[in-house]
Amino acid sequence: MKVDGACHCGSITFEADVDPDRVRICHCIDCQILSSTAFRVTAPTEEANFRLISGKPKTYIKTAESGAKRAQVFCPDCGTGFYATSVGDGPKVFGLRVGCLKQRGELKPQRQYWTRSAVDWLDEIGSLPGDEKQ
Repeated sequence: MKVDGACHCGSITFEADVDPDRVRICHCIDCQILSSTAFRVTAPTEEANFRLISGKPKTYIKTAESGAKRAQVFCPDCGTGFYATSVGDGPKVFGLRVGCLKQRGELKPQRQYWTRSAVDWLDEIGSLPGDEKQ
């Protein structure tokens, strides 16, 4: 599936090909902190299937609980993260942040990871009252 996305301020734009069947939710503590919310939704794509259209992203290297290093790539102006990938030599898979993709409504997660770190209240979201606008 062809997707395209941008950061919040619009200075970083990109496109990629993703497999919708590989979209996943990650509940790890790093994803919670780096996304400033309860979990992160990602769509993996091989580096060869990603194309930066505009802007110059910044990279932050985070060392995970496992000791693995991950490059967190984001807009230096607005801070929007748009993918993470491994560090070092070898083929790269970019975990695109679904929230910054225009097609986010079509990319339903198919799997969850690090569920031991999931926040306790997550299962209760569906029963909360809601407003269409703020």
